Amino acid sequence: MTDPQEMDRRMLEALVCPVTHTTLSYDADAQELVSKAAKLAFPVRAGIPVLLIDEARKVDV
Repeated sequence: MTDPQEMDRRMLEALVCPVTHTTLSYDADAQELVSKAAKLAFPVRAGIPVLLIDEARKVDV
């Protein structure tokens, strides 16, 4: 059986940025999905990605 955390990580890595439709990278330490193209970081709360532009924070990447 697959480790549930590994399955969640793969699911998060399969998501795309709602702004640019490019891939997101998962930052496990910060619990965020980062869009380098949009320079935004989207929070992951209780294992649920919040891909709302109003909830994202700007990042320098």
